[in-house]
Amino acid sequence: MSVTHRFTNDQLEKVIDEGMIYMCACPAQVAQSIRSLRDLQSYQLSCLTDPGNDATVHQEIAKAAYAAECIMEDCMDKILEIEKWDRATLTMPAHLRQRQADGI
Repeated sequence: MSVTHRFTNDQLEKVIDEGMIYMCACPAQVAQSIRSLRDLQSYQLSCLTDPGNDATVHQEIAKAAYAAECIMEDCMDKILEIEKWDRATLTMPAHLRQRQADGI
């Protein structure tokens, strides 16, 4: 099963780091969900190598995890657009960083 990702693991990590620094957890939660879904896919694909496992079960789980990942990547795209994140650096926009600082 070949999958395509819109965000690299490093990009997801950058969003998570920005969320931790500026105490803005929502985009980071979406990034973490995408990483978890990738882990689930990877685990299921490894289960396919065991001839004692029912391949159909693990293919279905991997397929569903990938579909869910695609939905969450759509969500991440929309969040980054709405909040006006820098897409090249995945840096949280200044207005959100300032808002978080004002709340402290």
